[in-house]
Amino acid sequence: MFEERLELISGSKILLHVEDKKEAALDWIDENKSSIDQYLSKNGALLIRGLAIWNGDEFGGILARLFGEELNKYTYRSTPRTELGKNVYTATEYHKSEVIPQHNEVSYSNSWPMRIGFLCLKPADYKGNTPISDSRLAYQMIPKEIKDEFEKKKVMYVRNYSKIDLPWQEVFQTEDKNDVEHYCENNNLFYEWLPNGVLRTRQINQASMLHPGSGEMVWFNQAHLFHISNLDEEIAEGLIALLGDENIPRNAYFGDGTPIDPAYLSQIRAVYESTKFSFQWQSNDLLLLDNMLYTHGREEFDGTRQVLVGMARPYTN
Repeated sequence: MFEERLELISGSKILLHVEDKKEAALDWIDENKSSIDQYLSKNGALLIRGLAIWNGDEFGGILARLFGEELNKYTYRSTPRTELGKNVYTATEYHKSEVIPQHNEVSYSNSWPMRIGFLCLKPADYKGNTPISDSRLAYQMIPKEIKDEFEKKKVMYVRNYSKIDLPWQEVFQTEDKNDVEHYCENNNLFYEWLPNGVLRTRQINQASMLHPGSGEMVWFNQAHLFHISNLDEEIAEGLIALLGDENIPRNAYFGDGTPIDPAYLSQIRAVYESTKFSFQWQSNDLLLLDNMLYTHGREEFDGTRQVLVGMARPYTN
């Protein structure tokens, strides 16, 4: 049986070895996609090791067949990536010295992918793993007083799109301001064009929610990433001094516009740190996540690291 072949990683039964590396990847996916989908819906994470996947085209085809639909375009962006074709992207292109904290993909929006897949073509020479953590466990461990305030007020994300972070042309994948305004109007994003040509948006979204499939509560937002306290203190102070509080590239507030206590966010980050676990990437590893049940991040690394990403099954709250 499918689940009987799973092995433990850091106390979670998520690793599946495909014994015959010559086995055609698409054939294996067709034979097992129903079991894989059921497992992801219940447990949230699966690492498949041993499939012969050699490039982005093969990866995109496998994910599309596995998820039963075309992959999502990455349109309302928060990080720099390169599209490789068929809606397959490089992993976030931050400098190798930077750590990417745990997060659920696009949980700063009112629409996000329910499925996300990662393919490791080449592991880094040192570190560069992709830690993951259970969003249900995070919800349980975050102190009640913090959860109560977040759930009552929700989260407001404020973004100023400029070359300091990502310009609006890259975020919205268009050069046409009318396209941007149309997107905002259809996705509950308040927008304004500032006199200097910079676009500013505000959006209020959930802090937590019931998983639409399992009915379990998950912690599901990116307040800890967008908030200015996520930056190095010296960098944060420099940005504020240069631009002013209202004009920094991104920040998070409670939904009523009041500030979020940085101590709250420190505790949330500590929960993620205490619950995350990682595995050592190997070439051809395929990591599949239910994007609401599990977060992901990235370690700093040395050398060349090649990890590809594809997303599917858009869900709108």
